[in-house]
Amino acid sequence: MKTEKNILIAFLLNIFFSIAEFFGGLFTNSIAILSDSLHDFGDAFSIGLSYFLEKKSKRKPDANHTYGYIRYSVMGSIITTVILLVGSVLVIKEAVTRLINPTLINYDGMLVIAIFGFIINFLATYFTKDGKSLNQKAVNLHMLEDVLGWLIVLIGSILIKLTNLTIIDPILSLIVALFIFIAACKNIKTILDLFLEKTPKDINLEHIKKEILKTKGVLGIHHIHIRSIDGFNNYATMHVIVKKYSKELKQQIKDTLKHQNIVHSTIEFELEDEHCADQNCLN
Repeated sequence: MKTEKNILIAFLLNIFFSIAEFFGGLFTNSIAILSDSLHDFGDAFSIGLSYFLEKKSKRKPDANHTYGYIRYSVMGSIITTVILLVGSVLVIKEAVTRLINPTLINYDGMLVIAIFGFIINFLATYFTKDGKSLNQKAVNLHMLEDVLGWLIVLIGSILIKLTNLTIIDPILSLIVALFIFIAACKNIKTILDLFLEKTPKDINLEHIKKEILKTKGVLGIHHIHIRSIDGFNNYATMHVIVKKYSKELKQQIKDTLKHQNIVHSTIEFELEDEHCADQNCLN
């Protein structure tokens, strides 16, 4: 698939550049570049996992994975987010140390690396711009953030060259690291919500119930549960009270759910005189 190939190209661009950037940061003595090399390595790792796990998540369910492989993408997100959190804390610690004890910076080298960083990440953004899946679109957004991050480093290197204020470097690294840390914390919260099986944010439970009740032949609905497997694909189970069983009626309800961003649903029909034995029914 062309989109997956483009993601692979973005991965290769980022991994090679992050290594070169790390040594460039050591050469220029720039904590901002060192911090961004860690960020870019995290991005490359994330893109690599995205590429590998997206292919793996498309495998069909089997005896060991009866729900399918789709949550492998979530596992990759956890690993990448933890790396970014730990890396951000280390960078913040080093930046604060540099604020207290400023060091000399090779701003000419910093300027050259910033130019290359901007170009490489711009190319990676271009190659991932046509992603169709939400996961691939997220990769493109991450690349776009990197382009903006390098633009900040580029501006910072010019300011240091003009003003000779080396304190600008740790200040910029603090801004970048704090931004990454906050974004990673938000991602952790999203992952926790996923594993706690909270109702997805894009789902209005009462609205869905009202839409189903509009279906001719439906008398009531309860024991309705909606969760997301990977943050994008929503699953639903429910008990629907009907006048009589009908496969056409079931299909109408499933179509209604699909229009409400429910990709998979399990429906149990009950007649008017049936009693739901489940004591945890959500009415």
